[in-house]
Amino acid sequence: MRTGLLSSLFCLLAFGLAAQNFPIGQRTMNFTDPARSNRPVPAEVYYPGLTAGINTPLAEGKFPVISFGHGFLMAYDYYLYLKDSLVPLGYILAFAKTETGILPSHLELGKDLAFLVNQMKLEGTTPSSAYFNHIDSTSAVMGHSMGGGASFLGCENNPVPDAMITFAAAETSPSAIAAASHITIPSLVFSADLDCVTPPATNQVPMYDSLASDCKVFINIKGGGHCYFADYNFICSVGEVGCPSFTITRDQQHKAVVDFLVPYLDYYLKKRSLGWTIFNDSLHNSPRITYMESCSATGVADLGRLDQFVISPNPVHDRLMVTSGSGHERVARIVLRSLTGSIVLTRYEQDETGTAATEVDLSFCKAGAYFLEITGRNGTIRVFRLIKV
Repeated sequence: MRTGLLSSLFCLLAFGLAAQNFPIGQRTMNFTDPARSNRPVPAEVYYPGLTAGINTPLAEGKFPVISFGHGFLMAYDYYLYLKDSLVPLGYILAFAKTETGILPSHLELGKDLAFLVNQMKLEGTTPSSAYFNHIDSTSAVMGHSMGGGASFLGCENNPVPDAMITFAAAETSPSAIAAASHITIPSLVFSADLDCVTPPATNQVPMYDSLASDCKVFINIKGGGHCYFADYNFICSVGEVGCPSFTITRDQQHKAVVDFLVPYLDYYLKKRSLGWTIFNDSLHNSPRITYMESCSATGVADLGRLDQFVISPNPVHDRLMVTSGSGHERVARIVLRSLTGSIVLTRYEQDETGTAATEVDLSFCKAGAYFLEITGRNGTIRVFRLIKV
């Protein structure tokens, strides 16, 4: 019961920290790629707007860009749950509208996804563009089924996106599994254990195993299906004829996706270290999934090495000791946050070299769960889940 409660609170916190409740704007864009003989690359772009609607002005601020690749014989409008979940939180989604026919080119779709990321960043620096000064420096590539496999092709030897996320990715021609060995950016691979269209054992698992990412995570949703990563599509559902009966609903699978996707993007695209703590807590405790994870220190760089700092005791009664770990990083700042994200305590160490050990008085805090964020003198950040008793 306690684990479920904490997981729910972490999901709420993930939304609470990121949520801006931006209205959703929509704009049809028609790009051309001069590197491919002026190939047309139409896209449907959803963005945080001042008001909801078609071609409305963008909201104030800069927003990360995510390009998305659709499944075979599908289109962007079968993934609108992702638009509804992410755009209000301050993300721009550019859905590729290419390769929708019966004989699609997987490679060209992958190149389109990479192109859209670069093109949207260019729009952010073009004074005549509606996106001028509204595009952040971070970006990601996402895709489902064929579009998931194409994401591997678009990210092969491509260090520009900050992350790649795929849903029930299908093996492609050329091979997404082979391309994975040339992908070094952080990657999150979703699968569903009852998927008989692109079975995990022959598609997503070998893709994950082949990834050269410093940080890669594989999430398998229990009881889910291939087409449940999208909104209902008749053609996709025909492909599932003969599959085992799914034990969760489409809405439940969507919720599982969003619950993990939001803190993951919050960390990699908005550089909020707390997102990684929330993501990993859910990863290690959620009964909805099974998972694999392989992350080196460089893969989660702004969290630093996990052993840079040590806290004790935890749970704590009144006084907490924060010390340097084996990495010998010095403590520069300590921030204690409640589960609603509000700051309870901020403490700066005045010594220019930082301190190796510091005692923190928490006697004034109410019993409950908190997040303790420790910043080192060299910029290392480590977030702990702390229990006050």
